[in-house]
Amino acid sequence: MARVKTGITRRRKHKKILRMAKGNYGTRSRLYRRANEAMLKSLWYEYRDRRTRKRDLRRLWITRINAGARMNGMTYSRLIYGLKQAKIDLNRKMLADMAVRHPEAFAQVVEKAKAAVN
Repeated sequence: MARVKTGITRRRKHKKILRMAKGNYGTRSRLYRRANEAMLKSLWYEYRDRRTRKRDLRRLWITRINAGARMNGMTYSRLIYGLKQAKIDLNRKMLADMAVRHPEAFAQVVEKAKAAVN
């Protein structure tokens, strides 16, 4: 049986990795072995941080809602409880957006939540 050499296949594989590592500093973008290490690590960070981003955004929304609620004389937890009691179904992303961009509308929502709690 004839011997199969890996020249073209290996070059293709190396070029693919080097393309993915483009933009890294120094040998991490030039040498295959270092580029492969950098690329594997970056893919792992990418996978992990897709999950972390969801956590971070939820924390940001809660912080904004809490700030808006306190400006209207209420705490975050009392506001969420009041919204559940009043059967107002707004998610945290929308509430945070209202608190920042439309404070008057947010104040009306807080009033409804206050009325539902009392």
